[in-house]
Amino acid sequence: MTVTTYLEPAAWGVWQLPAALLPAGYPRLVQAAGGTAVLLPPDAPEAAGEVVSRLDALVVAGGADVEPVHYGAEPDPRTGPPARERDAWELALIEAALSTATPLLGICRGMQLLNIHLGGTLVQHLDGHTGGPGTFTHHEVKPVPGTLLSTLTPETAAVPSYHHQAVDRLGQGLTACAHAADGTVEALEAEGPAWTLGVQWHPEMGHDLRVMEGLVAAATSP
Repeated sequence: MTVTTYLEPAAWGVWQLPAALLPAGYPRLVQAAGGTAVLLPPDAPEAAGEVVSRLDALVVAGGADVEPVHYGAEPDPRTGPPARERDAWELALIEAALSTATPLLGICRGMQLLNIHLGGTLVQHLDGHTGGPGTFTHHEVKPVPGTLLSTLTPETAAVPSYHHQAVDRLGQGLTACAHAADGTVEALEAEGPAWTLGVQWHPEMGHDLRVMEGLVAAATSP
């Protein structure tokens, strides 16, 4: 399973340099679910097609807010600073994955990018889905019966959450397959035979392996 990373200033030992970063929970989740984790540093968007052609599956990780220009909106004062290079790279990866039916899992920001790529929009701010800066909270999500997600996690369950943005209008060909108690869309899946799923929560911060196990199974099936 290949997981996207992002460039940030970092410090380790005597070094203080830009680094391709990813929280360790992501590769640990892949490994616990029976996959091999490969980390993908940012690249030029025009390289996305060639990169995805070599992948068994793609995980687009969480992170910074998506720049609202991508869904035709003006930025809310509470929307974070743009990460333009990351937006362009990961949108290109998602396009390549969809066009080649490569199994795809979007986590938090990754789910939002999937929705935006297919013409959807975002709510730029909502309260109650974090425990404060740098602190995850938990809330219940209820899967929609008959969806791909419900075959993996059929019951209502508490999930680790950290986001202040959410899906608003659904992108073309996407189905909401889980909701929070306040109605927030907590998962999306795409029509068609390809395994394409987005979750708004952070499975890498929890102990439930079933979503990632579903991706591993899709990537390794004949």
